[in-house]
Amino acid sequence: MIELLEQQKKLTTNQWKLICTANLADLLDFFDFFLIGYVTAALTRQWSLTYWEGGAILLASGLGAVPGAFFWGWLGDKVGRRTVFILATLTISLATGIMVFTPDQNALVPGWFFLMFFRFFVGVGNAGIFTIDLPLVQEFIPAYKRGWVSALITTLLPGGSMLAGLAAWQLLPIVGWRGLFLVGLVPLVLVFMIRWWVPESPRWLLLKGRAEEARRSLAWALMIEPGEIVLPSTLPVTGKTRWVELFRYPRLVAAGCLTGLTQTGGASLGLWGPTLLTLVLVPKITPEHAGFLMIFVNLAGILGRFSITTLIEPLGRRGSGTLYCVMAALLMVLAGYLHDVYIAGASLFYMLIVAQAFFGSAVYAVVGPYMAEIWPARLRASGMGLSYGVGNCGKFLGPLGLALIMGAGDLIKPAAPNLSMLGPALSYFAAWYILGLIGFWAFGFEPKGRTFDEIDSKHDTPAPTVATAARASAE
Repeated sequence: MIELLEQQKKLTTNQWKLICTANLADLLDFFDFFLIGYVTAALTRQWSLTYWEGGAILLASGLGAVPGAFFWGWLGDKVGRRTVFILATLTISLATGIMVFTPDQNALVPGWFFLMFFRFFVGVGNAGIFTIDLPLVQEFIPAYKRGWVSALITTLLPGGSMLAGLAAWQLLPIVGWRGLFLVGLVPLVLVFMIRWWVPESPRWLLLKGRAEEARRSLAWALMIEPGEIVLPSTLPVTGKTRWVELFRYPRLVAAGCLTGLTQTGGASLGLWGPTLLTLVLVPKITPEHAGFLMIFVNLAGILGRFSITTLIEPLGRRGSGTLYCVMAALLMVLAGYLHDVYIAGASLFYMLIVAQAFFGSAVYAVVGPYMAEIWPARLRASGMGLSYGVGNCGKFLGPLGLALIMGAGDLIKPAAPNLSMLGPALSYFAAWYILGLIGFWAFGFEPKGRTFDEIDSKHDTPAPTVATAARASAE
């Protein structure tokens, strides 16, 4: 059955529907994830938040993303990719929407604590969508297009941050910060899209012995009648999938987790970017102007992700990932040490940050798909969850590291940052890209051009079919 998919020469309309749904999911997912930054900016003045209270709100989602990735990945192998896609979308949407009811700061449960609590679950849902949509789409795509399509799905992730900024800019004066949380319910539209036109993965259904459902799912993707697909005479014998089985593959664990941690530098620079611009640029600029300048940083990230889609097949995952990791790290270091240089009145620091975003953001367009496709089918969602969960640790290790290096008296936001230490601080961010190179070349392998069946056979002895198992039992 799956050979029909691998022989496909052109993607169908239904496959493009699935790709667009996943792209929209990631866009709206990160829209909800970054929306809190603008709410916190409004509440800092209104509620006189301390740095620790504001920091707790901002970091809570990053903390939730770690166990969230582990949980949803495990559940995706248990109950299916489509089901988890819906549940994760509901989690992030409802956790955002319920913050409309945030109490005031002087209530029995302080407002900052209420926000921190539900932002944790926003992070849980955020991790679930990204953990599961890549394996789901990959299992509907032939091998020769899998890398390109997988990278394409991630291209609009920076757009989620940009959309959050635009929503805050236009709507915050009109609906207030509580109204922004109502806007955060928009991802619920994905639930209806998924239920309407996204079926379950045919590969997962076959692993569960549900051949007839797999045939209907595959027929939907190929846009042919189910009767045109011949059911297999035998099916694999599959036992219960246990999360601990991931550690039977230590090289894959290392490859996935190390490449996943490459997000640390880019995510940290994204969080610190507006603050650094207000500190570095001369003459000093306002936070509002810094937010405007960050739009171009995010646009560069989107363009970078589109650029790497043209290289991921010809250069492979490791080749394209290595090229962009090296460029991202180099530009990050240069930005740190040349932060006070101006060319014809233009800040070299800002130009280097925009260029770094082009390469740094694109790295994850390779890493995200790579973390999923290196695993055997029965553990693909769990493996993606483990790798992405460990990688999410960088979302709070990175920002805290910069604060410590620059001599902050407060771990969340420096009261008197030492700009002479900006070079070492951004070098710290750059160093995380080196982990990706180690993951790619010391522990990983190149999945370019390999079908998922070939990847499965690389890791495991082919599972016995029902027929051969019965014959062996009889003998």
